[in-house]
Amino acid sequence: QGQLVESGGGLVQPGGSLSLSCAASVRSFAAYIMGWYRRAPGKQREMVGNVNADGLETYADSVKGRFTISRDNAKNMVYLQMTNLKPDDTAIYYCNAYYPPLRKEYWGQGTQVTVSS
Repeated sequence: QGQLVESGGGLVQPGGSLSLSCAASVRSFAAYIMGWYRRAPGKQREMVGNVNADGLETYADSVKGRFTISRDNAKNMVYLQMTNLKPDDTAIYYCNAYYPPLRKEYWGQGTQVTVSS
């Protein structure tokens, strides 16, 4: 069984920055697509972005140019660097690990990000 643990959430003012981390306890971490999702109050969960095993990054249009995903395969870590945060970015952010060949997927417990003055 795998486990994902997010950290780094909190309260930040509009225009500010925040970094999230996700520690993954999964076998063959480097083979997983690692992603970040979020669920805002009253809305469905949406993908923020992901990074695949080759390091290719994909982002939602709403965060392009402001958010950056990175991974450290040696440490089994994935990060989400968020800049120029907006109130609409307020949500619970979830780390996701997905292994396509076996359709194996894991989720973290989520971390709250609140953007407010």
